[in-house]
Amino acid sequence: MKSVEDSAASDRYADRMRESLDVEMRGVKEGVLRMGSYVEEQILAAHDAIMNRDAVLAAKVIASDGRVNEVQRAVTGLVAMTIATQAPVARDLRFLLALDRVTYELERIGDHAGSVAKQARKLADVTTMVTYDELTPMAQLAARQVRDVVMALVDIDEAAARAVAQRDDEIDRLYHQVFDDVLAEMRTDPAKVDPGTRILFAAHYLERIGDRVTNIAEDVVFLATGEVEDLNP
Repeated sequence: MKSVEDSAASDRYADRMRESLDVEMRGVKEGVLRMGSYVEEQILAAHDAIMNRDAVLAAKVIASDGRVNEVQRAVTGLVAMTIATQAPVARDLRFLLALDRVTYELERIGDHAGSVAKQARKLADVTTMVTYDELTPMAQLAARQVRDVVMALVDIDEAAARAVAQRDDEIDRLYHQVFDDVLAEMRTDPAKVDPGTRILFAAHYLERIGDRVTNIAEDVVFLATGEVEDLNP
């Protein structure tokens, strides 16, 4: 039978382990938040590059992908170390695994932003262009989606995650509008086919960002409810 001293020592040990786990989980959260911030910046900068056909800015966006990858590696390493040394269970373990999955989605979102910038670089010297104003609300909404879904994840806010997923319909609507408008211009002028194709690629990458944000929102819903749900059927 445990003595009072043994019980007290056991409680102190448990408290220290809990405190250590909390510190490491806070580090993982901070890394995910940093990744989200970097990716949001990439999306908006890639938008500016393509709207202004700025090859210099496009190159900076493409190069900044290394920063996102570096944070992902650090977060993934911290998750692995935390699981190995702290042996989290139940909710804590699920949360850490979800954060690890989210770093992959954020890294891919950063890749999509880089792909938009690559189209901007290819358009820098084009003289005949199509109209592509819809890319602005698409990019702005995509960047906002990233910011909001990362906050929903950190707070495990189911309602916020569902609201983010619902807004993906607006990104899809804008994508279809860009597609229809640009295709119509390409049909009227052969010189617009190449730049039009570049814009369609850029719009496609922005639309894919919305899909990956929805994937993160689904992880949040799972963490909050324990249910696997398709938020964008």
